[in-house]
Amino acid sequence: MVKVLLDSPATGVVVTGGASGIGLATARALAAVGRPVALWDINAEGAQAAAAEIASTFGVAAVGQAVDLRDPQGISPAVAPARAAIGPIGGIVHCAGTAAITGLEGITPENWDAGMALHARAVVLLTQAFMDDLKANPGSAVVALASINATFGNGMIPIYTAAKGAVLSLVRSMADELAPHGVRINTVSPGIIDTPILGEARDGMEAAYGRRVLLGRFGQADEVARVVRFLLSDEASYVTGAEILVDGGILHSQRP
Repeated sequence: MVKVLLDSPATGVVVTGGASGIGLATARALAAVGRPVALWDINAEGAQAAAAEIASTFGVAAVGQAVDLRDPQGISPAVAPARAAIGPIGGIVHCAGTAAITGLEGITPENWDAGMALHARAVVLLTQAFMDDLKANPGSAVVALASINATFGNGMIPIYTAAKGAVLSLVRSMADELAPHGVRINTVSPGIIDTPILGEARDGMEAAYGRRVLLGRFGQADEVARVVRFLLSDEASYVTGAEILVDGGILHSQRP
């Protein structure tokens, strides 16, 4: 007989970068299975509008909050309102990010620190902020978005590339410490996903890299979101410290 794992009670999930792209798609995917969501984003109006739409569509508690994750003092004030709005927190998804095109010559101490703070340091601070919640709620899990660029490398976006590499190593380390508390943490590394972060570079990227993608197309945000949802569920109860590629096969492609 096959034992089906039932999901733990529908604890709330904090989703950073929740106003658009993969973050928004993830919040919607979670709400679709009954999980309350707090959308954290530097774009306050976008987060609030998205939360209102999610609450109306899926009938779950949802809140949009303005949070700048580059500010180490920015997380703490948002914790209690998130908990009050959506209840006990049993999941964190860190999607917020930028991919500034700087090249080597464009790196400054300021943009380097901001990029590392947003992509890597925030994983630590978010987990610290909700540690008591995660420990108290069985089945709790954290997912941090990395990128195939952590492996490929990209001369145009060295800060992003370095920060995403740091996320991979950081999550493996955190998995070791969190495991005795029953808390899992994993990374998802998207490939080329058709989201606003591509901006004006989209057409050029399709011309340069489109053929390399084994599945023959760019990914969609909801395709990443469904994998994140799986990692937050009890179906992934024995998965921690892992990197899951959602890249259409590009990382292992030998196509020219």
